[in-house]
Amino acid sequence: MELELRHLRVLCAIADAGSVGRAAVLLGASQPATSTQLRRIERHLGAPLFERTATGVAPTCFGVEVLAAARDLLTRADGLGRRPEEETGRPAREVRVAATNSPILPGLVTRARHQQPDLRFAVSTVYRSDDLIDLLERDDADAVLAVDYPGRELHHSPAVALRGIVTEPGFVALPAHHHLRHRTEVSLADLAEEAWFLSPEDGAGWHAVFYGACAAAGFTPVTVHEFLGGRLELQEMIAAGLGVAVVQATTRPLGEVVVKPLAGTPIWIRHLLAWRATGVSGEVVETMYGAATAAYRELVGVSPQFRAWASRTYRATRP
Repeated sequence: MELELRHLRVLCAIADAGSVGRAAVLLGASQPATSTQLRRIERHLGAPLFERTATGVAPTCFGVEVLAAARDLLTRADGLGRRPEEETGRPAREVRVAATNSPILPGLVTRARHQQPDLRFAVSTVYRSDDLIDLLERDDADAVLAVDYPGRELHHSPAVALRGIVTEPGFVALPAHHHLRHRTEVSLADLAEEAWFLSPEDGAGWHAVFYGACAAAGFTPVTVHEFLGGRLELQEMIAAGLGVAVVQATTRPLGEVVVKPLAGTPIWIRHLLAWRATGVSGEVVETMYGAATAAYRELVGVSPQFRAWASRTYRATRP
């Protein structure tokens, strides 16, 4: 078979719905037909793209890469024939975007502006993800970048729509002189006696996720420093040997910090784009979503520790 745009749309629908059955409904197809099509695509690509979870399906590491490329291709295909603002004379459109301290945001805005020069973004930063959803509910924002966790998805009314951008593993940042610095992966249980830097509750269940992972590893953290600051300040504290922290997998470590995968991947974080269902056009949503996935793919491209982890995991899932 040859991959066509319709195949890419099926993959994106499954990822967006989090379930083959729900995707089939959205596509107007039967679940068996959608499942068969997914298997054919996976056979063509040579590896599984999704794995089963307690609530449906989630992309494999290879699936994350394929979906990012698919989003980018679909965005480009949908944009064929569009002309820039200077030729169309279309007036500027403002999009009010609120976000957590997300590394995806700069790339999203830059790419979306390039693809649609008539878009103007008014950006604000909000720490808690539930507050971001509230902004949409009150019509105080048009779109937001937020996070939640598998099994602890953010609640929202039908006025709000959302798509997961990527579900990534949580890694751990250690001081460069740490005795586990040479490990390929670090067991959470081996960090039981460490002091931890923990960001405040984020409105999506972060504390429950962190403490739950520690409990599953057989310990309760002895010392926890609540830390609300930038990524640079956090790494400076870690480099000084004052503690360790769970960080995003694409974090760029400073010279005195190392970032390692957690063995068994006990923590997963979902980055998502949410918007007012009736306040943002489908064209703008697709532009922003494609820009977000491309921005994340770029972060992966400059993250050797993430690529190494994905390569090992991907080989482990090959048939």
